[in-house]
Amino acid sequence: MPPRLTPFATPLLALGAALLAGCSSLPWAAGRTPDGARANVAILETTDVHANVLSYDYYKLKPDASLGYERTATLIRRARAEFPNTFLFDSGDTIQGSVLADYQALVKPVTCAQELAVYKAMDAMDYDGGTAGNHEFNYGLGFLSQVTGTPMNVDGGRSDHCAGPHFPLVLANVYSARDGKPIFKPWTVVTRQIEAYTADGSKLSVPLKVGIIGFTPPPIMDWDKQHLAGKVTVSGVVEAAHKYLPELQAQHPDLIVAILHGGLNTAPYTPDMENAGWYLAGVPGIDALLLGHSHAEFPGPRYAGLKEVDAQRGLVRGVPAVMADFFGKDLGVIRLVLDRKDGRWVVDREESHSEVRRICSKPGGPNKSGPQAVECVPADPAIAPLVQQAHEAAIAYVNTPIGESTLRMSSYFADEGNMTALAPVNAAQIDYVRTELSRSHPELAGVPVLGAAAAFRTGFGGPDDYTDVAPGPLTLRSAADLYFYPNTLAAVKTDGAGLKAWLEKSAERFNRIDPTKAGEQALINSRYTGYNFDQIQGGIRYVIDVSKPVGQRITTLTFQGKPVEPGQPFVVVTNNYRANGGGHFPGLDGSNIVLAAPDGTREILAKWLESRKQISAKDLEPTSWNFAPMKTRGPVVFTDASGKQDVARKAGLDHIRQLKDHGDGTATYGIDLSR
Repeated sequence: MPPRLTPFATPLLALGAALLAGCSSLPWAAGRTPDGARANVAILETTDVHANVLSYDYYKLKPDASLGYERTATLIRRARAEFPNTFLFDSGDTIQGSVLADYQALVKPVTCAQELAVYKAMDAMDYDGGTAGNHEFNYGLGFLSQVTGTPMNVDGGRSDHCAGPHFPLVLANVYSARDGKPIFKPWTVVTRQIEAYTADGSKLSVPLKVGIIGFTPPPIMDWDKQHLAGKVTVSGVVEAAHKYLPELQAQHPDLIVAILHGGLNTAPYTPDMENAGWYLAGVPGIDALLLGHSHAEFPGPRYAGLKEVDAQRGLVRGVPAVMADFFGKDLGVIRLVLDRKDGRWVVDREESHSEVRRICSKPGGPNKSGPQAVECVPADPAIAPLVQQAHEAAIAYVNTPIGESTLRMSSYFADEGNMTALAPVNAAQIDYVRTELSRSHPELAGVPVLGAAAAFRTGFGGPDDYTDVAPGPLTLRSAADLYFYPNTLAAVKTDGAGLKAWLEKSAERFNRIDPTKAGEQALINSRYTGYNFDQIQGGIRYVIDVSKPVGQRITTLTFQGKPVEPGQPFVVVTNNYRANGGGHFPGLDGSNIVLAAPDGTREILAKWLESRKQISAKDLEPTSWNFAPMKTRGPVVFTDASGKQDVARKAGLDHIRQLKDHGDGTATYGIDLSR
């Protein structure tokens, strides 16, 4: 029996029915978000992971809590717990850069049905999209097409659908030479339900459409010329944005996020600019900018003082932007505040800002157990099991024995003259090219062959970021430690003037030292990367005078004891990156390459070490350069790993001494330039 209605029930029911009927005319009831509503959205970014899935150092064969995507995953989960509305994107340089990556690409390549380990890990975190960095092209277009699950109409590309990441990759500025079309989708739109609130505080669930468009550095055509020439073309970042943004805007997204594998440079714009983020931020229609490539943090002090850049709040020309460092050390977070105006979402740029969240705290920060304590977040337990089989196979691979060494080969103090880690690279390169040139270029048989090598690991990533191969058995891990990148070998023809210009460019690694200055002076120019400090061997000797201005520092240059003449011919062995213009060295643009080897420098080095069976000091050329003697009033200092003064002494650098241990694995050293 139905309940009996009171005398007041009928009019109340009528009123309720009328209210319900009236609600159908309200905008949110009809699927439209009302003006005055507000939403907070977090854009999360990873970049330059370089296949460092686990917190593990394959060169030292031990865990390393200071890096690894498995810890970034923890930050991602924490951010999602903090922010109800999140989107997660990756800015590239994802599939290359670790022993695990090389194993899956070069040693035992994954099949079409197998997904790369790094993409397995990222899929576990449910990404919304990403782009390709320059290092995505290191293994060739066929491999890239396969592992990204992207059929490509290019020479060497794949037409089938292979296992790839479970999120879209977009790239707007690389095109097939066959048909002129982008090799990846230039843009896409991802939609996610978000929480929003009306002006009176009512909670809404509404869809948010986010358009993404991706860009890679145009110099890939130089850096990976052997893989890309004749197969693809590249346009400038700004040109590609102007070309494809109208298409994306026609889809009426609520937000547009530009994903750039590049940093910030305010120099005059050119279509081949490597770090064009500042100019991309100036293209109308972009609401947020994700950066990468520079292996740096933005916001951060490195970018303080740049025009129209707020390096504290993370704004580039008013656009919220972030760059999350490298190797899984950080998570980038852009906090966007959205206001609903005139039927569309508008970013409140006064309220929005960016930050970089580290997996490890900096020494001496708040909430530490001691003044120098460093705390790292735990690894996400879901990641390691996904890649364990590939991880163990990579470890077994790098432990393959190839010989023995009686000396320590280390990049500690490589900037100060310790060439023990560079000499075997140069020796292997020179031997290889002398043999190959006699076959392919007999007219160059009498031209001296020199070797140029740089120390790739000089502490940029922390106190463990050095090459250090101990005396004793050598393995493939030793070769990978001595030669960090999967470059191929290239040789260029130059002359004495070109050789001097090459060395002058390398000498920019040092600050100019004033001998009369009483205060402390830093030897190393931190803005000039260590991997661009080429040190050349093969019978030459040279002197670097750091008291002189850039371009005038090579004061002595001899070959076999005689001064080098400007027109004297040389062949210099380097890598494909440098030979094709990487680092902007004078005279190196790919036009004077006389040998582009199909073999990787690391593999050439491994075969050289194996052929020698045992390496001792007599097999390696001594250091080929020294600083010009100079007495300074004040100390000249640099930073290196702590407790390594004995390494310097054994390398013949007894004019170096440790001055101060920082307590974080690094120390300040002094160098007496008068000796």
